[in-house]
Amino acid sequence: MTVLGWLQILLVLVAVVAAAVPLGRYIAKVMAGERTFMTPVLAPIEGVFYALAGVDKKREQTWRGYTLAMLAFSAAGLLSLYALQRLQGYLPLNPQGFDGVDPALAFNSAVSFVTNTNWQNYGGETTMSHLTQMAGLTVHNFVSAATGLAMAFALIRAFTRSEAKTIGNFWVDLTRGVLYLLLPLSIVLALVMVAGGIPQTLLGSVDATTLEGAKQVLSIGPVASQEAIKELGTNGGGFFNANSSHPFEGPSAWIIMVEAFSLLLIPVASVIAFGRLVGNWKEGRSLLVTMGIVLVLGIAVLYGAETFGNPILTALGVDGSAGNLEGKELRFGQALTALFSAGTTGTSTGSVVAMHDSLTPLGGLVPLFNMLMGCITPGGVGAGLYGILVLAIITVFVAGLMVGRTPEYLGKKIETREMKLAMLAILIYPLLVLGFTGMSVMLKTGLDSLNNAGPHGLSEILYAFASQTANNGSAFAGLTGNTLWYNTTGGLAMFLGRFAYVVPVLALAGSLAAKRKAPASVGTFPTDGPLFVGLLLGVIAILYLLQYFPALALGPIVEHFAMLSGHAY
Repeated sequence: MTVLGWLQILLVLVAVVAAAVPLGRYIAKVMAGERTFMTPVLAPIEGVFYALAGVDKKREQTWRGYTLAMLAFSAAGLLSLYALQRLQGYLPLNPQGFDGVDPALAFNSAVSFVTNTNWQNYGGETTMSHLTQMAGLTVHNFVSAATGLAMAFALIRAFTRSEAKTIGNFWVDLTRGVLYLLLPLSIVLALVMVAGGIPQTLLGSVDATTLEGAKQVLSIGPVASQEAIKELGTNGGGFFNANSSHPFEGPSAWIIMVEAFSLLLIPVASVIAFGRLVGNWKEGRSLLVTMGIVLVLGIAVLYGAETFGNPILTALGVDGSAGNLEGKELRFGQALTALFSAGTTGTSTGSVVAMHDSLTPLGGLVPLFNMLMGCITPGGVGAGLYGILVLAIITVFVAGLMVGRTPEYLGKKIETREMKLAMLAILIYPLLVLGFTGMSVMLKTGLDSLNNAGPHGLSEILYAFASQTANNGSAFAGLTGNTLWYNTTGGLAMFLGRFAYVVPVLALAGSLAAKRKAPASVGTFPTDGPLFVGLLLGVIAILYLLQYFPALALGPIVEHFAMLSGHAY
């Protein structure tokens, strides 16, 4: 680790917080339906959308109506994206002449982009036409992110209302999230990326002559527009197979810093918007500090592990002074790799600048554990916020048991129904991750896809299902996922990881909205200070370590000690 490396990391993190404060205020106004500086321009366009869709923006929905609207919209998106992939060979904007995508792969990819996972069992430049990339994948980068944002603010409204039957209107929240937030930011960021060297064209490829005089065909396309929403919407699906480590997605260290800034921006701003909407900025601050501690700790561990290097390679005569450089872009270095890898898995982005399969065991444990927590530090667009709020509810319940009082959070009593719904959401992740991992290591079809045997092979499978269940989408890159088994089970993991989690969360929102909002009393446990932050960190550590420790002990922890002892893993 170097001072310059930490200065790079600090520069990005400080820029994120500085930009997130005004953006958080703006998001709060947008989602509350208040007037902003964009209203004169965008309100007429917003009204046209509502008129065409037959939506009354003043008519709110119960939690059931909100949930059904979200599920119907997602189902329509899944079916249309599946059809677009299967039929792309007959459709325009296909300069490379790609055939239709295989049914199992099309299913996996459709679920992936509809759920904001963006897991890719394919190479984008060799599989998807420009039409599929733009009208399919990029569109869902917008609407899947806006869907997550909508559900987060539906839960926030539940805390701000008293004895209410409704939690908002899904169609209004979806439209505002895209129109007022994601689209304007993406236009600005795409222009920055074009200026930084990322292509934006409808050409399929260009011919180049290498320094040795050889001829080379380079795939290009509308990259910058997809790259912008890929990061801002915490999507992660790259135009190219190598994702942000590809020189057309990450042409320089400065652009990678911009991308790292972009993927953290809206998740952090959403927490600030939460504090503003509940009427107490300290509540948002306590959640943000918790997220920040876990994120910075993860960056430090990953950075330290990778600069320490691999003793096995050092013993073979490889110079270890620069640390572990396998699978990394030298243009970006260890510091930006650590920041990006921790940030992309602390959020549900999943884009990569290094091959996570080549990280040291301790370094690889950081992105893996980030995803096993559900990508909540600071989380995806919307998804991280409602994820940390569920954990906050569990924390105040535990605190209430410790002091013998009825737990409350933001003026709402947390009782049996709320705890059942919170635990139902929390338990879906280990059920899917451990269940599918267990089946995969017992079946030949699952083991045949491994690049490595032993503990590292287990880590590859565990990482894959953790990534898909948490709707992250990054991969260890050592597992061949484009098989019938992994396309099918991965698609199911992504589908259930999104919807089996958020349905209980929206039911929780309905239950909280119907409760009377009580003012704080002498016996109310404070949730805006260091004590709550400490308890929340404790709940996160205990809850997830207890659930996953046996699997982690057999995988990356065994790898780590094997590496230190000089044995191959």
